[in-house]
Amino acid sequence: MASIFKHGGKGNRDGYYYVAWRDHRGKRHTKCTRTTDKAAAERIGAKYETDAALRRDGVIDPILDDIGRQAQRPLSEHIADYKAKLQSAGRSAFHTDRTTKYIKAFAAFCKFDRAADITADGAHQYAQSLTDKRRSARTVQAHLTAAKGFTKWLSKGQKLLRDPLESVSTPSPEADRSFERRILLPEEWYWLRANTSASATRQGMTGAERVLLYSVAIQTGLRSGELRSLTRGRLFLSEDRPYIVCKARSTKNRKDARQYIERPLAAELLSHVATKAPGGPLFVLPAEDEMASMLRADLADARRAWLKETLHDPEEYTRREQSDFLMPVNHDKERLDFHSLRHTCGAWLAKTGAHPKAVQTVMRHSTITLTMDTYGHLFPGEAADTVARLADLMGGPPEAMQATGTNDAQAVQRQVQRTERQTVRRDATVNDGRLSPLPPSNAPKLLPLEALRDEVRRDAIVCRAFDERNRKALPERPNPQAGLGDESERCSIS
Repeated sequence: MASIFKHGGKGNRDGYYYVAWRDHRGKRHTKCTRTTDKAAAERIGAKYETDAALRRDGVIDPILDDIGRQAQRPLSEHIADYKAKLQSAGRSAFHTDRTTKYIKAFAAFCKFDRAADITADGAHQYAQSLTDKRRSARTVQAHLTAAKGFTKWLSKGQKLLRDPLESVSTPSPEADRSFERRILLPEEWYWLRANTSASATRQGMTGAERVLLYSVAIQTGLRSGELRSLTRGRLFLSEDRPYIVCKARSTKNRKDARQYIERPLAAELLSHVATKAPGGPLFVLPAEDEMASMLRADLADARRAWLKETLHDPEEYTRREQSDFLMPVNHDKERLDFHSLRHTCGAWLAKTGAHPKAVQTVMRHSTITLTMDTYGHLFPGEAADTVARLADLMGGPPEAMQATGTNDAQAVQRQVQRTERQTVRRDATVNDGRLSPLPPSNAPKLLPLEALRDEVRRDAIVCRAFDERNRKALPERPNPQAGLGDESERCSIS
């Protein structure tokens, strides 16, 4: 039976009544009825008692009831809980802040106050509003991905009965990519390295340090944040195959990354860290938004040096000036930033003919599809060579056939016999008596006399089925087991 009372005793006659009762788990609850009418307070208490009894008897599902209460909580409280979840999962501060920013922008546009208010129609309208503002497909995808991740968490955490954005699809960033990265060409890297190594200090890094940084970025494919986390203790430069380890807390996929490097680069790094503490950073890098500016400034210096080389030749100077060599934006509107060095790593690996799975491992892509979509056009093509091989099967020009004394049919037949391992079918018929029928699959295996050479097993049994024609064709050999009696005639293994 629910208890009805007032706080303050008789001195609070005009105060609200409170009701106390035990829920279906036996936990005691106290709640203000916000009424001064005792009869009304008793009815409210009776309702609480009835609901608790229905839940204890299974008439009302307590889980669904809890989900209903969670769905009515303010959306801001859920967003705060989701942010705490991202932080506890080890997500970076940048990722956490950006994700919650996108979710809040989505909720503000649709005027969602509670989790139960979220609808797929609202998400579609929000995506259309971003498109109307000429935001790229990649930006729209990022906003919707943040919102869909939030509602999926609400659903899995039993804060919503189902995911309201499950049916919402995100646009493909390839459909309308407004920012395309370009790679460094090997010739551009030659000029960038040569010019930067002798340049002055920039962004707190000497020219030699910047070249070393760019070299590590290209050879390992590590991202800017991952390079920032490297310490001397994560360098294994004395191994037979030197490598660098980036810990899981700093990588995008939250897995340890072991990236191998060449010995010359390992020697340079060994000299670079000789005076650094084991826990000290490998590079003292500028701010995240200054990394691209530093690289572009070095690229501009290298281009000036490249142009200066042809001042004595006006025609060549004009041609170079009109090219996009060492330009931050090429003629295809592809831009160069610091992340382009990682893109350069994958592109150069593909151009060297490395296996796509090896490229996937170095780039640490989650799927081979991502690797092929990004670098597939750079892998050496084999389609032309494969089609060219058909000419051997289809036969060459008539002049070639006459010179070899063959015709098309004979050439095709010989090529097929060379390229295919043909076997004789067990149901094939004897050809002119030159081939003897194959024995059944369960027949004992015969051992020809030619294979015995000079030794015969003492426990061998006589081969009654051996072909007499083959026996006559064998050359006469001295019998080293003469005097063994009938055992010398035993010529097969059962």
